[in-house]
Amino acid sequence: MPVWITAPPDGSQRILVVEQKGKAFLFKNKTDVKKTSLFLDLSGRIRMAHPEEGLLSLAFHPSYSTNGLFYVYYIADQPHREVLSQFRVDPRNPNRADPHSEKILLQIPKHFGNHNGSTLLFGPDGYLYFGLGDGGGAGDPDNNGQNLGSLWGKILRIDVDHQDPGLAYGLPRDNPFVGRPNARGEIWAYGLRNPWRMSFDRKTGDLWCGDVGQDKWEEIDLIQKGGNYGWSLMEGNHPYKRNQSYAAPLLPPVLDYPHRPEDSTNPAPFNGACVTGGYVYRGSRLKDLEGVYLYADYILGWVRGLRLDEKGRVLDEKLIEQPENISSFGEDEKGEIYLLGYSNGKIYRLEE
Repeated sequence: MPVWITAPPDGSQRILVVEQKGKAFLFKNKTDVKKTSLFLDLSGRIRMAHPEEGLLSLAFHPSYSTNGLFYVYYIADQPHREVLSQFRVDPRNPNRADPHSEKILLQIPKHFGNHNGSTLLFGPDGYLYFGLGDGGGAGDPDNNGQNLGSLWGKILRIDVDHQDPGLAYGLPRDNPFVGRPNARGEIWAYGLRNPWRMSFDRKTGDLWCGDVGQDKWEEIDLIQKGGNYGWSLMEGNHPYKRNQSYAAPLLPPVLDYPHRPEDSTNPAPFNGACVTGGYVYRGSRLKDLEGVYLYADYILGWVRGLRLDEKGRVLDEKLIEQPENISSFGEDEKGEIYLLGYSNGKIYRLEE
């Protein structure tokens, strides 16, 4: 059950795949590769009591080739909690992590099994970004999405190269809520329900996010510093729980799509059920996809391409119709994009 795919930024032309049950494997980025290496095994540390739990993401430090550091996000038990940890590669074996090198950076108690978000990404600025869902339960029962005192329902941004007093990491001074009373300084953006996969456009630096909806709408967002994306006041562009107070203007999604065509007041061009956020294509193999944001629907299996024209209008079309559950997209060192089939364990590469 693969849930994440990435590449170490060390010039080795390798691919890493994360399995939900707690293991991560490295292998050469070749179509005829015959051998994989077990890079990390956290199967004895994770909790899998809910289908959305487990080992969910891994990010290599931008200076991985010299410092050997990487970061993982997983769900643990006793007590039930989310864990962000730093590990180090074994200095004697580049294909194996040191299992004893774990340094826990952040632990957050959990009450529900779902809505864990989980993507870990280093931005162009060198800071670590990661998305957290609203904490679980249907309809954001604790109204975490709009609560700046909670880490749930947020995109967070931290400095893993420095440490502030009382923390295992640093807070970048230009984070929008640093020093604000009753607000967490880690927050970069908020009002997300379950940000399942986000990515930086390697050319523009834009941060794209696929946010899984509740009952009716899925959405794609462009994340801005301090932005409020509406949950649980809104589900996509549509009112959900407007009985909450909020301060910042609500930012609309770039695109939302309905679970059922009849949910839309206008004829819906397409529908789905569970968005999987993807990447803007910046590789060299598929010239027609240059600058196109690729994303999928986990339930229906299609892959679509989204482009913003010079006037900011959304141009969107279906690229692939297939039945597999796409759990994640990923990039290799050259910017080529890969897809993971959750149900069949296959890795896909797009062809013309």
